[in-house]
Amino acid sequence: MNMLFLQELFNNITQRDALLRRRHPETLTPDHGQLVNACHKLLESDGEASSIALASRALAIYQRLSAAEKSSFFARLTADFAAEPGPIDAAYLAYQEVRDNQSLQRLFEACEPRRQELFRRLNLASDGTYELVKMREDLLGLLREQPELAPIDDDFAHLFGSWFNRGFLMLKRIDWNTPASILEKIIRYEAVHEIQDWDDLRRRLDARDRRCFAFFHPAIGDEPLIFVEVALHKGLPSRIQPILSGESSGEGSVESRHTKKAIDEPEDADTAAFFGISNCQTGLRGISFGNFLIKQVVQELSQELPQLKYFVTLSPVPGFAQWLQEQREDEQLPSSLRKSLKGLETPGWHQDKALEEQLKAAIRPLAARYLVEEKNRHGLPLNPVARFHLGNGAELHRINWLGDISEKGFKQAAGLMVNYLYVLDDIERNHENYTAKATVACSNEVRDLAKRARKLAKGETTK
Repeated sequence: MNMLFLQELFNNITQRDALLRRRHPETLTPDHGQLVNACHKLLESDGEASSIALASRALAIYQRLSAAEKSSFFARLTADFAAEPGPIDAAYLAYQEVRDNQSLQRLFEACEPRRQELFRRLNLASDGTYELVKMREDLLGLLREQPELAPIDDDFAHLFGSWFNRGFLMLKRIDWNTPASILEKIIRYEAVHEIQDWDDLRRRLDARDRRCFAFFHPAIGDEPLIFVEVALHKGLPSRIQPILSGESSGEGSVESRHTKKAIDEPEDADTAAFFGISNCQTGLRGISFGNFLIKQVVQELSQELPQLKYFVTLSPVPGFAQWLQEQREDEQLPSSLRKSLKGLETPGWHQDKALEEQLKAAIRPLAARYLVEEKNRHGLPLNPVARFHLGNGAELHRINWLGDISEKGFKQAAGLMVNYLYVLDDIERNHENYTAKATVACSNEVRDLAKRARKLAKGETTK
């Protein structure tokens, strides 16, 4: 069969359906009941062409729903499109009688919520995949207030885990020659260090010591899923402002961390620093891309620049300032430590050398304790960025004092930033230890800082 002809036929069907909708104004202000009826018709459809048209119509109705109507629709999805107990019970009894693959498959089919088949059929529409991602984004916004909708999210996560697996992802380099439509999205989706304007974007993309890579999916066109910004350095960077401004910022290598060296050519670099990783699609939350992205970018850079020795992040520490505030209010801590931390209330404290040194002596050890020892209810590191990189097999390598002196940097982490080091020979071991035992791989420097924090908590002086 001529696939091009078939694709054109399906596109014509979708376009005709859109024309029909424009000719019937009652569909311009639909309610969720209309959408539910359209979904039932879609599930009852047998023909591929008619299913495409019905899927397109259903998604068009959904796009026109108000926020309240979308909420009502999700409630109907939970109630009307769940798995039915009767067929599950019958299939289970049949499996108990004959424990073969056929009866097991029937049990699987009976247990699957009808919503999953509905989403598969909605995915037949042109741009169906992306519209379903946006639908899940709407759903995620409702879950806090309506936790009973969680089964729908489970269905989305199950399907997206297959639809967006590594085999479908395409890695593309983003540079100044990338189409403007994609560059605009990079500006919009940057979540770590805001891109101010096109000049700012050009500094990050057009310089010879910069790289940017993104994952795309063939079903959603030029919408990036996740991207990472890379700066090439001689040594490990400790401060973000020089990177963002385009200045030389390579401060110290693994061997000599106080050496500051600019690079004239990419071939002079020994370090690739990942300074910004941004997930672009809220509707794909929980679908893992970052670990694949970093590992593939490491491979790409190793091939392009084989002299690179170190692959490291310059990462923010979101949530640390809030945790630090909680420690300041903890009366079980020594009064001397709480008094030292009170210096954070002084405007411009980082410009007061004596006060800055006082705070540094207290905060860096506490940061090590926070990142290494503080755990969430699942027994994993409390900090989300730490969970991401440690789960990928990185090592918590260095805590950088005044690494981010922007307003945001002070607000979220008292100006701290962190280097997570990816040592290629250690990645798998670190990942396995983290997965099995929640072990935080860290350098001796960080480990010593954590020990110092325990002494401070006991009121002991440290050096």
